[in-house]
Amino acid sequence: MNIVFDLDGTLIDSAPDIQAVAADILNGLGKAPLSLEEVRSFVGEGAGVLVSRMMNAREIPETPARHAEIYGQFVARYESAVDLAVFYPGVVDALAVLKAQGHRLGLCTNKPELPARAVMRHMGLDPVFDVVIAGGMVASRKPDPEMLHVCIAELGGGPTLYVGDSETDAQTARAAAVPFALYTEGYRKSPVAEMPHDWAFDHFDRLQEIVREARARQTAAE
Repeated sequence: MNIVFDLDGTLIDSAPDIQAVAADILNGLGKAPLSLEEVRSFVGEGAGVLVSRMMNAREIPETPARHAEIYGQFVARYESAVDLAVFYPGVVDALAVLKAQGHRLGLCTNKPELPARAVMRHMGLDPVFDVVIAGGMVASRKPDPEMLHVCIAELGGGPTLYVGDSETDAQTARAAAVPFALYTEGYRKSPVAEMPHDWAFDHFDRLQEIVREARARQTAAE
C-alpha cells in the first residue's frame, strides 16, 4: 500500500526554524518577530503565502517587487534552517515499522524543494521515502490534487492513504479522492469535526492500526 505524508505539522514541527528565519528578516526591517502561534497559523500553503501573511501581520506594504524581495531573502535563509525542527512523538518508530512492512512511502509537501530536502537530510529521512514531491516540482501546490496524484503515480499507483495535519491536506485528499488520516496535533486551525477525514489520530502509535483499516476497506471494495 502507498502511504503519503505531509511534512511540516505532520512528521516534524518546523515552526521554530521558520520563526527564527522570519525574525531575522523582520528585525532587518525594524519589525517585531512573529510568535510561534502566528508561524503555525501561517504554514501550509507554501512559502509565498507564508511571506504574504507575515508581511500583512507586520503591516509591510505588499507590492509584487517587495514580496519578491522578501520571499527571496526568506527562501535563501530557509534552506539551511534545520537545527530547531523536531519529530512529533512516535513518528520515527511508525515510519520504520511501515517501511519494514513493505509499504511504499511518499512525501507530498508545499515546502519548497530545497528546504524540504535539507531538513530531510538533517533528520535522516532520505532513506525512508521512495518518492518526494515538494513545492516547485509540479506546476501547482496543495490543495490542488496534482501534487498528490503525481506522488501516487511515481509510487506505482494503487491503494493509497494520505496523512496530513491541516485544512489544506484535508482539501487535497478530498480533491484527489484519496482516504485521509488527520494528525490532530499539527498546524490545523479548524476543529477536527469540521475537517473532512476518514480517521483522526493524536499519536503516531495509532497509525499502524489506521493502515490496517485502510487496507481492509480497500480489500472489501475490490
